[in-house]
Amino acid sequence: MYADLTPEVGKEIVTSHIKAKKPIDTHVIDEKMPFFSGQEKVVLANGGIIDPDRIEGYVAHGGYLALQKALTSMRPEEVLAEVVASGIRGRGGAGYPTGSKWGLLAGAESDTKYVVANGDEGDPGAYMDRTIMEDDPHRLLEGLALAAYATGSNNAYIYVRAEYPRAIQRLDRAIRVARRNRLLGRRILDSDFNLNIELRIGAGAFVCGEETALISSIEGKRGQPNLRPPYPTEAGLWGEPTMVQNVETLANISSIINRGGEWFSSIGTPKSTGTKVFALAGDLTNTGLIEVPMGTTLRHIVEVMGGGVPNGHEFKAAQTGGPSGGCIPASHLDTPVDYESLRQLGSIMGSGGLVVMDDRTSMPELARYFMEFSMDESCGKCAPCRTGTVQLHGPVSYTHLTLPTNTVTWWWRGGGGG
Repeated sequence: MYADLTPEVGKEIVTSHIKAKKPIDTHVIDEKMPFFSGQEKVVLANGGIIDPDRIEGYVAHGGYLALQKALTSMRPEEVLAEVVASGIRGRGGAGYPTGSKWGLLAGAESDTKYVVANGDEGDPGAYMDRTIMEDDPHRLLEGLALAAYATGSNNAYIYVRAEYPRAIQRLDRAIRVARRNRLLGRRILDSDFNLNIELRIGAGAFVCGEETALISSIEGKRGQPNLRPPYPTEAGLWGEPTMVQNVETLANISSIINRGGEWFSSIGTPKSTGTKVFALAGDLTNTGLIEVPMGTTLRHIVEVMGGGVPNGHEFKAAQTGGPSGGCIPASHLDTPVDYESLRQLGSIMGSGGLVVMDDRTSMPELARYFMEFSMDESCGKCAPCRTGTVQLHGPVSYTHLTLPTNTVTWWWRGGGGG
C-alpha cells in the first residue's frame, strides 16, 4: 500500500510495480502503524484479501462453514441461543438486542415470514455497509441465511440504495452463484431448509433507513414510516411477520456460529459486545474504515489510530450518529465509544459515521448543515418533522416570485414565516 501519491509517483507505481512486478521503495505504508495494527477485524476480515466475485475465495477462508454447521448439527433454537449469548446489538443505530428481535420473529405464528437486510445506509459520510456488500457479499448472504433458518423464514430481501451500483452488481452475482452451488434455493446443502433471497433497489430516500419505511418501499409504496405497534415482527411485509436487520449486524453472524456466542461476548464491553466498524472522516491525519472493539475510547480512535488533528490545529469535537446524533467535545475525549456512554452524552452510535472537527469548525454552521439535510430528507408525513425541521433550520433568503398571468407579487420566507 502506498500513500502521499503524486502523478509522478503514480506513474512510477504503474511502470515498476504493476507492469514490471517490482514494488517501489518510497511512499510505502507501514502496516504496523496503529491505524492498521489497532484494529480487530471480524466483519472486515476478508476485505482486500478475497475476490468478491468468486465464491472460492470466501469458501477458502471459512465461508459457509457456519451455515453447514447450523443445518447439519444445530436446531434453529440452538442457533438463536448462540446469537442471544453473544449479546450482539443491532449495528444500524438503535442498538436493539439482536437475539431479542430474532426471538420475536421465531415466536410469530405464521406460515410466511420475511427477513430483510437493510443496506440503505443514508447517513452522510457512512460507507460501512457499502464496503461489506462490495468486498464480501457472501458473508452477508450467509448471515441472512442463518437468520432465516433460526427464525423459521424461507423468504429474504436485501434492500440496497441505488447509489451503490457496485454493491448491487456483486450481490446479484453472489446470489446467482450461491444458488448454483445449492447454498440458496431449495434443500440447501441437502437439508430441509429452503430460502429465496431477492434484491430490492431503493431510490435513495434517507427515511427508508427506518424499517417501516423500508418495508413500504419494498412493497412498492412511498417510503414513509408507519406507527408502531404493530411492530414488523408482528405485521410487516404484506402483513406477515418480518425482521429487518442491518447489513453489519448480519455480517457478524457466521463468526458467532463458528466461534460461539461466548467468544463474541468476550470482545467489547458487557453491554456493548463485539466490534464496531466506523467510517473515520474529517480533520485527521489518517481516515478510512476501522473496526475496533466496542468500548475503545474516542481519544484512542482520534489520536492513536487517526493520527491526531494535522497542521497544528486542535481537536474540537467528534460528530457521531449522523444527522440524528450529536457532537462530543474535547472535554469528553476519554469517553468509551459504546451505546451507553454515547447516550449519556446526548449522542448515539448510529450506523458508525465518525466525523472529527478541528478548531476551525463553526458549530452553528455544522448544526445548520445537518438540519438542512434533515429538512430536505423529511418524508413530510408528520407535522413536527415536516414543519419543525424548517423552523429549526432558520430563515433562508427571500425569494421573489412573480406570476406571469397577472401583476400579483408573492414573497416567501423559509423558517416558518408567512
